[in-house]
Amino acid sequence: MRMNYLRSAAAAGALVLATACGGSHDAAPSSPPAGALRVDESKAATLAGRVTFEGTVPENAPVKMGGDPYCVTQNPNGAHLERFDVTDGGLNNVFVYVKDGLGNYYFDTPTEPVKLDQQGCRYHPHVLGIRVGQPLEIVNSDETMHNVHAMPAANREFNLGQAIQHQADKRTFTKREVMIPFKCDVHGWMQAFIGVMDNPYFAVTHDGGKFEIKNLPAGTYTIEAWHEKLGTETQTVTLADKQSANVTFTFKAPAAAGN
Repeated sequence: MRMNYLRSAAAAGALVLATACGGSHDAAPSSPPAGALRVDESKAATLAGRVTFEGTVPENAPVKMGGDPYCVTQNPNGAHLERFDVTDGGLNNVFVYVKDGLGNYYFDTPTEPVKLDQQGCRYHPHVLGIRVGQPLEIVNSDETMHNVHAMPAANREFNLGQAIQHQADKRTFTKREVMIPFKCDVHGWMQAFIGVMDNPYFAVTHDGGKFEIKNLPAGTYTIEAWHEKLGTETQTVTLADKQSANVTFTFKAPAAAGN
C-alpha cells in the first residue's frame, strides 16, 4: 500500500513540477524613492495587545488522513483542521498589521529567509508574515510527497512539488497582499496563510491571542486583525514618540460556523 502511494505521489509530483507557475524568484523591491523617511528608533513607539474570542468556539472538523499511511503514523491520535485556535479566551493565528498611516517611510528588505515547513503532514506555521522581496524558504521535513500551491490574487501563483525529504526551495513575492492562501494538492487538509507586507509592522497572535508590534514612528494608524474564518476587525490608533499602547480586538462566534 505504501509503495502504491509513493508511486502515485511521484506521478503527481511530476505533474506538479511540469505545470508549476513562474520561475525561481521574483525581483526584489527597488531602492528608496526620493524623499523617503527613515524611522528614528530612539523615538519609536510600541503597540501591543490581544485578540479575544467571544462565544462558543466552533469545533474544528476532523481530518481523514487514511490516503497516506505515513501521515497516519505521524498523527496517531488523529488530527483536526486548525481554523479555530482559542487559548484562555484568546484567539491565536490572527494576523495583525498596520494597514495604513505610514506615509513615506521606507524600510530595508530583510535577507534572512522566512521558513514554511511541512512536518507531520501539516504546514508550520499555519499563519505567518513576510516582507515583499524577502525569501520564503519552503521545506519538506516529511518522508512523503508534498506540494506547495500558493494561490495569490496580486502576486504570481506557483505550484511547487517536493517529493524528497529535506527538500528546500525558495520563492519571493513582489507585491503587498493580505492574505495569500497555501494548500497541498496531495493532502487536501493542509492549509497555510501568508501576509506579504511592504513594512515590518505585523505580528501573528499566540499564547492566548497576544501580539506586539515594535519600532513604530509616531502617527495615526489603521490596525487590522485578520482571521481565516472570522474576517477582519480594524481600529484607529494614535501613537506619540516613545509611547507604549495596548489595544484589544474581539471576534465573535459566527451564528453558524462551518468548517
